[in-house]
Amino acid sequence: MLSMANASITLGGGCFWCTEAVFVRVRGVLDVESGYSNGLSPARPSYEQVCTGRTGFNEVVRLQYDDSVITLRDILDIFFEIHDPTSLNRQGNDVGTQYRSGIYVSNDEDHMAALQFISEVTSLGEFDSPIVTEVLTLLHYWPAEDYHQDYFQHNPHQGYCTFVVAPKVKKLQQHFVQWLKP
Repeated sequence: MLSMANASITLGGGCFWCTEAVFVRVRGVLDVESGYSNGLSPARPSYEQVCTGRTGFNEVVRLQYDDSVITLRDILDIFFEIHDPTSLNRQGNDVGTQYRSGIYVSNDEDHMAALQFISEVTSLGEFDSPIVTEVLTLLHYWPAEDYHQDYFQHNPHQGYCTFVVAPKVKKLQQHFVQWLKP
């Protein structure tokens, strides 16, 4: 029996429906779960509470991936392509601290790798504005309510999915063909 080298990373890139819809299609990603992290309290928040912007929680996706297939750097390449890491507390029309750009890690190695990645894309001048993505230790993670899981898959014709989520999936399909699941 082959064993998979499993790793995880938690990413905040605006609405978790968007980020989840992209990463479920990426080869080497084993599981994607929408959730909330890095809030002010360890208590489990509701979606309605997070939407107020007063809990400190961020809408995130937690990725489990096979790091013998895809590296953290590859995941970050995709992540920085499908969201705006230069926009503070917003992604498009989604505004508030719950939509901030963040990379939440569980070990020092991933923390250093994320900081190095940001330093490299900054020095290459890939973005016109400074990157505001926070890189922090993952704290107070909670899965989102069941109806948020696989939202795009279950609601592809819902307005937000059609006009916001689908273009991000299309961007993945255009820019990262080599990473698409068969």
